[in-house]
Amino acid sequence: MKIHSFPLLFLLTLALLSCDALSQLPISTTGGSSSGPTDAQIGSGLKEALNQGISKGVEQLIKTDGYFGNALIKVLMPPEAQKVESIMRQYVPGGERLINDAILKMNRAAEDAANEAKPIFVNAITSMSITDARNILFGSQNAATQYLKDKTLAGLTQAYAPRINNSLSKVGATQAWNALVTPYNNFANSAAGRLVKDAQPINPDLGAYVTEKALDGLFLKVTEEEKRIREDISARSTKLLQDVFGLLDKK
Repeated sequence: MKIHSFPLLFLLTLALLSCDALSQLPISTTGGSSSGPTDAQIGSGLKEALNQGISKGVEQLIKTDGYFGNALIKVLMPPEAQKVESIMRQYVPGGERLINDAILKMNRAAEDAANEAKPIFVNAITSMSITDARNILFGSQNAATQYLKDKTLAGLTQAYAPRINNSLSKVGATQAWNALVTPYNNFANSAAGRLVKDAQPINPDLGAYVTEKALDGLFLKVTEEEKRIREDISARSTKLLQDVFGLLDKK
């Protein structure tokens, strides 16, 4: 009887383990073990999850209104230029149209450039170590995305910025921004402008601002996809994802 009862006691013990304790369980390093996915499979599963999240996130963002139609990630006027928006709408003839056109084209630039980010992210994923993978799997709901952001944001920004600047020019955002800033600065420097509080000439770096916001939106979409894979069994589209993230269902 003791021999037959041992598996049941073992399973009951597993059921009582906390998340932290579960993360310390040994995982087989050889294929075909009943103890669960191997370390190599966990690494592959995490990379597959990130690739899936990136692919789906990018697919949503590159569509028309991928940014512009999503209130959570829509690129608005830079904080330094919000006073410009208010003054332009109120005092400058045609200011309302110029503001709306600049905002639309900033978002079109983000949508146009989003697809360029995918290979940069994918290349970064390949550097993930086995230790990273284990920590990510048993980490927070956005642990994989946060790892990717921590490791690659600086490099992604440097590589992504010229693409954003090219896209800004391609969709007419740079021209729209200049069309907006020029009459605003003319007003701010005029006698009438000097009577308006906060009407100071500005020259923010539009490319850097839109790059930052575009990457923020992209990371947000990847986070959403990671959360889905962690919580929604139906989102685990391959057996590898099912096996690896199935470990979390046993917590």
